[in-house]
Amino acid sequence: MKKYIQYAKKYWYNFLLGPLFMVLEACGEFILPYINAELINVHVANHDTDAVIRQGIFMALIALAMLVTGVLGANFSVRGSTRLAAGLRKDIFQKIQTFSFTDIDEFTTGSLITRITNDVTQIQNFAQTLLRGVFRSPVMLIGAVIMSFALNPSLTWTILIILPILAISITLIIKTAAPRYTKMQQAIDALNNDVGETVTNIKVIKSFVREEYEIKGFGKVNDDLVDKSTSALKVMLLMQPVSALAVNITTLLVVWISGQQIMVGDMELGTLTAFITYLSQILTALTFLANIILQGTRAAASDKRVSEILDNVVELTDTFAAHPDKTIENGSIEFRNVSFKYFKNNKDYVLSDIHFKINAGELIGIVGSTGSGKSTLVSLIPRLYDADEGEIFIDGCNVKDYSFNNLRDRIAMVLQKNTLFAGTIAENLRWGNENATDEEIIHAAKVSQADSFVTGFPQGYDTELGQGGVNLSGGQKQRLCIARALLKKPRIIILDDSTSAVDNATDASIRKAFREELPGVTKLIIAQRISSIMDADRIMVLDEGKLVGFDTHEVLIKTCEEYQEIYYSQKDKEE
Repeated sequence: MKKYIQYAKKYWYNFLLGPLFMVLEACGEFILPYINAELINVHVANHDTDAVIRQGIFMALIALAMLVTGVLGANFSVRGSTRLAAGLRKDIFQKIQTFSFTDIDEFTTGSLITRITNDVTQIQNFAQTLLRGVFRSPVMLIGAVIMSFALNPSLTWTILIILPILAISITLIIKTAAPRYTKMQQAIDALNNDVGETVTNIKVIKSFVREEYEIKGFGKVNDDLVDKSTSALKVMLLMQPVSALAVNITTLLVVWISGQQIMVGDMELGTLTAFITYLSQILTALTFLANIILQGTRAAASDKRVSEILDNVVELTDTFAAHPDKTIENGSIEFRNVSFKYFKNNKDYVLSDIHFKINAGELIGIVGSTGSGKSTLVSLIPRLYDADEGEIFIDGCNVKDYSFNNLRDRIAMVLQKNTLFAGTIAENLRWGNENATDEEIIHAAKVSQADSFVTGFPQGYDTELGQGGVNLSGGQKQRLCIARALLKKPRIIILDDSTSAVDNATDASIRKAFREELPGVTKLIIAQRISSIMDADRIMVLDEGKLVGFDTHEVLIKTCEEYQEIYYSQKDKEE
């Protein structure tokens, strides 16, 4: 609970005034029945109309005060719990921004979404319930017991005998439900993962006419959530009938015993009325406390999942950077015996003993079969992942000695998946440089061959894009992503198969513009088509995570068997 204190301190008045007003309301709860008993036993019995009116007005004022304090208490409780959730959600989001790709892969996107939304909501609900009842319910419980003793001590023992039985029953129910809530939250993770994947890839699903398959798959995940939710909630459904049973049994005992006392004149009717009210308050307070424990059980499961994010040790950091102020000036790259694997327990490496040097300003092509490690290799340059063995240098300085900001600010990377955001085309391009002028935006778009189709839209660069750029073709999205990268004015630019959706003529125009417009920038281009990078200064050939060739096209076509195999297989297809 220590991590929540910082949020409570910031909005301390909500966490103080909320419970305070709820306690004041509770005081009225157990004062009213006592006054009412006196009203019935004395003033009504003596037919004292004036006294009845005075007592009635007094009781109405107490009820009004209870209304005001109850509303104020609820208001401050809602404000406090909402602020707590907002602060917690913000800190979780900030922590996720520090995650490496490895951390994100470990948690999964759907799970992160569930934790920052559903789990935080469970903690918020518990905090609100806690503020409204953690002091109010005990005050009402203790106050009602004391007032019951004041009215009739012998009858109060009837209630106190039932309370331990009810408390034990509720404890057993909560203990059974607790682990089921954790499983329910995990099922919500799975559902979010499935929905996210389906919505993101809806075009692929429709193109393969796989709607029915996805519906069945979603049905299984959805049914699993239903089963786990039902398993948890059906146990908690016992709470209400068990409490009601205790109330009814205790009420019958009280009425039976008090009825005998009234018959012999040992108890008055007003006392019985007040006593039944106190009985109801005692059991209501106990049930509310049980609900606090119940919500606390579910919140504890959510707290554990939230803590896994906040307490996660991000191993890929720039905390120990030896030269945090250093920036990339030239863009030369060197790999020294670099090896890497995604799953550290695996024996096999994705990249094995990679060693090469790239001069500043060179245009390097990278080819290889699927799964050869091309994307992994370029991901190590901006430290999206860290090498398990070996070292990587840029401008002669180990990449680990740069700050993340200075390292990644000078490296522009266009990933295989072309991601755009809701907003205008200009707003998307300014992700590369928020201060870019209109002229710079247009120039970058021309270099990436995007200007021609953008100006064809009625609103031009002010054209609104749907989420993910759904109203653009694959080739259009690729060209906009390249333009966005160019606006960073990088010293190293990496295109990870980022022209695969454009035609050969456009691809050639982009390469030509790169040579003419970016002569001093180091350019790494992963390509499936060798024809796209034949004119590169040098071409890197990867095979099963190993560097098997690194030279010009003319040399590789004579000396590298793997390169020959790719080249001639593509040439045969073209013919």
